[in-house]
Amino acid sequence: MPDCSSCVAHAVSHAGDICPGACGGVVQLEGCYVKYDNLKFLGAEDKTIVLKKCGPYVGYDTGTRDAVLSGLMGSGGGYFRVGGSGQLKGMAQCIGDLSFVECEDCVSEAIRRLRSDCPAADYGDMFLGKCYARYSTGGGGGGAAHSYSKAHGKAQAQLLC
Repeated sequence: MPDCSSCVAHAVSHAGDICPGACGGVVQLEGCYVKYDNLKFLGAEDKTIVLKKCGPYVGYDTGTRDAVLSGLMGSGGGYFRVGGSGQLKGMAQCIGDLSFVECEDCVSEAIRRLRSDCPAADYGDMFLGKCYARYSTGGGGGGAAHSYSKAHGKAQAQLLC
């Protein structure tokens, strides 16, 4: 994964090509998130779904997943949080312009949606307007595996204009 400043520079350099003439847009790469608009959005909560991905439904017991996701909430972990148990890993992050309470609220909503929208899935990514939460079991099923070093290490983009 590139460092933050390189990622932002890459996103900004492509925003004009991707969204020519647009007065607002979002470029979300693996490693950074760039948003521009002619409306005020700094410090404003935004829990709309930007991107949702759920892995294959493998039917495992969701208790461990739910415990890891719960550990990402209310932990006083600041704007970036990680956790795990065995092969199951979880991560959450907020945009830095939210207050701690707003960040906690956003992460809680992302986790709630992961639990409801990706039940018993091998992995889940829930990107909201100002935060994200994700988890991965690490797979073990070969091609269906969704590990952060494989799928999340590559440049992925979500573009909105």
